[in-house]
Amino acid sequence: MNWLFAEVGVALGASDGDGAGVRRGRSPPAGPDPALASVAAPYGPFATAQATVPPGNGFNGGSVYYPTDTSLGTWGAVAIVPGYSARFADEEAWMGPRLASFGSVVIGIETTSRTDSADARATQLLAALDHLTRKSPVRTRVDATRLSVLGHSAGGAGALLAALRRPSPKSAVGLAPGSPVGNLDLAGDRVPTMFVAGQRDPVVAPAYLDKLYATLPAALKKAYVQITGVDHLFATRPNTVETRTLVPWLKLALDRDVRYEKFLCPTVADATGISMYRSTCPL
Repeated sequence: MNWLFAEVGVALGASDGDGAGVRRGRSPPAGPDPALASVAAPYGPFATAQATVPPGNGFNGGSVYYPTDTSLGTWGAVAIVPGYSARFADEEAWMGPRLASFGSVVIGIETTSRTDSADARATQLLAALDHLTRKSPVRTRVDATRLSVLGHSAGGAGALLAALRRPSPKSAVGLAPGSPVGNLDLAGDRVPTMFVAGQRDPVVAPAYLDKLYATLPAALKKAYVQITGVDHLFATRPNTVETRTLVPWLKLALDRDVRYEKFLCPTVADATGISMYRSTCPL
């Protein structure tokens, strides 16, 4: 299948490399030293481009965002799936260029049906990672050993289920992750896991997430961020509190870039807008 490419630069201070082709692998750190202002910025240090992914390959198409720099080798990758009845293009697409500009390839997918179960969303997330790393036109830009799954609501539950099903990803992130059927138990999780939640979420209540987080293994690398005063839809629009915690998490999980640990350990460096934070350190 052909992909429709539309190169769009969205970050400052980045280059497209020397045109010599993509090197396999790289040694972090990449990019300038991070600061509180930089992780909270609308875009990171790398220019990005976007491509349209057609339906097929186990999911209903979507979009991929990637750094245009080819001088630094390959990048980690994140697959994102939306929540029940939602479309990535309507609700989570803002995350694509933002996360890519900090040095990740991001694929945001549409589900086969907007009413797909959390389990089906897990299947499609894993299919998206497989397509991205094995068949896609940007596969040479991706390090297949540094992958993450991420989702909102039912998609968040899908990300957690994907991690239970396939323990090879370096990260799973649930944004207000819902319960697929009854109560989910994460005792078998072997993938570093982050929850991001809303303090006033009436759909996925903090009390439910507190119990779910408690089922994660004690030795697992994990973090739990609760955003002050927001409801279930916090992730469907640009959210600086979410990204200034999510970006360091992904840089640590995918790149092992220890320069970002100071933003999450031993606690969040900037607690503005955060009503609760838990983590295991070091991450």
